[in-house]
Amino acid sequence: MNQEERRRRRQQDTKNATIVFMVFLIVVVLAIAGTVVLIGKFVIPKEKPDTEPVQNAVTENPTMTEYVEPPAPEPVDDTPERAAQIVAGMTLEDKVAQMFVVTPNALTGFSGVTAAGDTTREAYNSHPVGGLIYMGDNLTGREQTTTMLTNMQAFAMERTGLPVFLGVDEEGGRVARIAGNAEFGVTNVGDMATIGATGDPQNAYNAGTVIGGYLSELGFNVDFAPVADILTNPDNTVIGDRSFGSDPQLVASMVTSELQGLSDAGILGAVKHFPGHGGTAGDSHNGAVSVDKTLEELTAQEFVPFQNAINAGVPFVMVGHISVPNVTGDNTPATLSGRMITEILRGQMGYNGIVITDGMNMQAVTSSYNSDTAAVMAVQAGVDMILMPGNFEMAYNGVLEAVRNGTITEERINESVVRIVTAKLRMQQQNAPADGTTPADTGTADGALVETQPAEGAQ
Repeated sequence: MNQEERRRRRQQDTKNATIVFMVFLIVVVLAIAGTVVLIGKFVIPKEKPDTEPVQNAVTENPTMTEYVEPPAPEPVDDTPERAAQIVAGMTLEDKVAQMFVVTPNALTGFSGVTAAGDTTREAYNSHPVGGLIYMGDNLTGREQTTTMLTNMQAFAMERTGLPVFLGVDEEGGRVARIAGNAEFGVTNVGDMATIGATGDPQNAYNAGTVIGGYLSELGFNVDFAPVADILTNPDNTVIGDRSFGSDPQLVASMVTSELQGLSDAGILGAVKHFPGHGGTAGDSHNGAVSVDKTLEELTAQEFVPFQNAINAGVPFVMVGHISVPNVTGDNTPATLSGRMITEILRGQMGYNGIVITDGMNMQAVTSSYNSDTAAVMAVQAGVDMILMPGNFEMAYNGVLEAVRNGTITEERINESVVRIVTAKLRMQQQNAPADGTTPADTGTADGALVETQPAEGAQ
């Protein structure tokens, strides 16, 4: 083989080697690619599609937080609007009647009333008062009281479609119309001074639940308690041991605790006697009394329990016949003072509930004002309910005439009656039976409703 042939053979061998290498390289590349595909298919998990439902992801992944339904919005309280609609349909006479709380004696014209029958029904139909207050001579025992109050409530629902406030002075201690009468067989919780001395508001709450419990069982729905007066004058006898004590914060905590106890038992409480009777020397039952403190001094001390009760939503504030000349500039009792009620109690202290007077038959009022004049002045001052006027008919007609002659606007009357009806609607809703039924109409076929002796003690 010559040199040229050897050269051509080497070129051919090199070409063949190159082809073999390229084929080998291609095979290797294809093998690697196939291996990658297989690994991706059988080893690496597939990603979940974006459209997969959220709840599946939550279920399959325990580390994720489960979805929580947002809380439902608080229901809107439309009670004032419903009350306004009811008031819009009432006559002026009925609206004015709702602004009075009287004894069954004053309603019927008889003394010692102990039953509610035909005479009571007729009197109430004529004057559908907002409330009744029962005194010792009206309460002789458990069965008698329960029957009387049940019948009275039935008359009110029949006449107005609204419950009537059925109230009593049941403070405990020496002011206890029920616990002070052995015929009822209930335990007197004792005076508030003793409870206050424990320093434990739980004891005041317990007193409220005990009092509220037996009042509710009898058929009452309002207790004119607790006393929110601070005993700053140790010589004060009209308040004395009725007060929780002399420390504003202690009295405030005790008062709000007792109010809660009453409320939990289904009873509306009334703090008294605004602007504070604990520093007076006299007794408004027997004549005019006054406090010489300034507004700043009252705000720092006497007002504290009332303000706490207002902040806690107390349904009633009872205003006393107490003159505050360094605040009002004269000796007008607080019950008749727009400065004390509208400007301070409502404006400064922010109270929007029912303002009720102390008994308007007390000499602090009757010694200087006729029943009609006092009632008109009270309404003008901002009072919603007038308690026990000296002469109910005179007071009632006085307010009616004041509206008719323009001295008081009907809008002013509506303002108070809407507050009263609002409280009654809320009370009705709170005390409604769980099954939604209403008490049966007892009717006069029941002998307990029929008054056969319209004499003392027959009603």
